[in-house]
Amino acid sequence: MKRPYCVVLTGGVGSGKSLVTAIFSSLGVEIIDTDLVARELTAPAGAAMAPIRDAFGVEYLLADGGLDRRRMRERIFNEPTARIRLEAILHPQIRACVIRRLNDSNAPYVLLVVPLFVESGAYLKIADRVLVVDCDPEQQRERVMQRDGVAEELVNSMLAAQAGREQRLALANDVIDNRGDVTDVEAEVRRLHQVYLGLAENRSRM
Repeated sequence: MKRPYCVVLTGGVGSGKSLVTAIFSSLGVEIIDTDLVARELTAPAGAAMAPIRDAFGVEYLLADGGLDRRRMRERIFNEPTARIRLEAILHPQIRACVIRRLNDSNAPYVLLVVPLFVESGAYLKIADRVLVVDCDPEQQRERVMQRDGVAEELVNSMLAAQAGREQRLALANDVIDNRGDVTDVEAEVRRLHQVYLGLAENRSRM
């Protein structure tokens, strides 16, 4: 049996991926979110916690044994080598979990949320289509500072560590402009949902 048609959703930090994902989910679309998979792997007794403890030390663990995400985030965005070490632990485990869930799905199409799609290159062969959520960098910065309560310096480091806007748009089959009104975003998601259902149906006939 063929795996479902796979639409990868990506975008920079603060671009509005969560909003777009929630709208797709409300339409009954199956979601696989690599960030949520990462949270499962770094929860207490998660499969990634033993190698993370060995690589970074117990000071990056919470009292319950899960990952201290805030402390780790501050380190990896200020120390590139630490980010590389963490990604070397997490990314192969995340990808293996994603492939298992895709193979187990019976949905016509799956929305695979991969914030670091451009940077990792790990999902290029899985993606049947790429959807980018886009907005101005200034909006990204403001949204992240307001959402996470972090300093502008950290947000700038986060933005600098990610692929540029032009790089993401160059790989896009579809773009959702999230610079304006939420109702416009909702309308575009509904339109794309029908497009993806049609593409999935066409592929299933092949």
